[in-house]
Amino acid sequence: MGGVSFLSTVPSFTNINNRQQHLTFSSSHRSVLIRCCKTDHQVSDNTFSFHRRDVLKLAGTAVGMELIGNGFINHVDDAKAADLNQRRQRSEFQSKIKLTLSKAVKAKPELVPSLLTLALNDAMTYDKATKSGGANGSIRFSSEISRAENAGLSDGLALIEEAKKEIDSFSKGGPISYADLIQLAGQAAVKATFLASAIRKCGGNEEKGNLLYTAYGSSGQWGLFDRQFGRSDATEADPEGRIPLWGKATVQEMKDKFIAIGLGPRQLAVMSAFLGPDQAATEKLLASDPQVAPWVQKYQRSRETVSQTDYEVDLITALTKLSGLGQQINYEAYTYPVERINLSKLKL
Repeated sequence: MGGVSFLSTVPSFTNINNRQQHLTFSSSHRSVLIRCCKTDHQVSDNTFSFHRRDVLKLAGTAVGMELIGNGFINHVDDAKAADLNQRRQRSEFQSKIKLTLSKAVKAKPELVPSLLTLALNDAMTYDKATKSGGANGSIRFSSEISRAENAGLSDGLALIEEAKKEIDSFSKGGPISYADLIQLAGQAAVKATFLASAIRKCGGNEEKGNLLYTAYGSSGQWGLFDRQFGRSDATEADPEGRIPLWGKATVQEMKDKFIAIGLGPRQLAVMSAFLGPDQAATEKLLASDPQVAPWVQKYQRSRETVSQTDYEVDLITALTKLSGLGQQINYEAYTYPVERINLSKLKL
């Protein structure tokens, strides 16, 4: 069926009288007078009169009819439906990934420090000047994972490789990128530390610890991190020399690196657990710096509270910023077409 044209619904103007400020046109049935001023009560019985606002209403109706006739409204509805469908697909896929990683981390809790540093070091290769590097999965390459700054991270990478095989097996929208998986594994490791802390505060009772974390934890702060889903993988290792040897670096060298990527002393302090397996030793070193010390003390106090809100919220915020370095997120990643049901073929 052809579209309804806006112009076809509007009669032609046959007379314009500027002095009377009204427009007159005729049709096969009767004379029509469109008035752009107050109503003239001396209108003949054979003349139909209406105001400018009536014309605008007519125009609006005509435009709407044309949009419907040309299928524009249907296209908008289809676009909205497609967008919602893609969001649902990505959300469901991400939930399955998180479950897989959570199980893997729970089975090997000793790898939590390794997973944290993997996420950090993969993103820390970002260079603001050249806008290269970042959270791009390049740490998976043998030439990069074998570097001195990545010593001891191979077991964490092996866990990620095993998880990837399982995740790719149930993915309907293509294989997950290493860039996404490494950062999601870092998230899983962070959540594991939060939960472990809650369990300790409940005297080792896992059930009560889970309840405590659910009630007071900062799980609701992960929204922006979760939206950064659709990172692209690097095709080669990132350049050397961009990451300090965390175990040997001075606090100033650490600060310089964090500042270079857009972070600072506050984020350095809150991410102390990412800088090596011994968080207490790292924080002792960081506390020797007058710029970092107040933040170290703040987060130590926060971790002693029931909710440790300050520590959790700031850590999630820092990791969210870190994990997006050097990336243009593809918000359609991992989506897939869904066959539309032809309702006309359904038998009722």
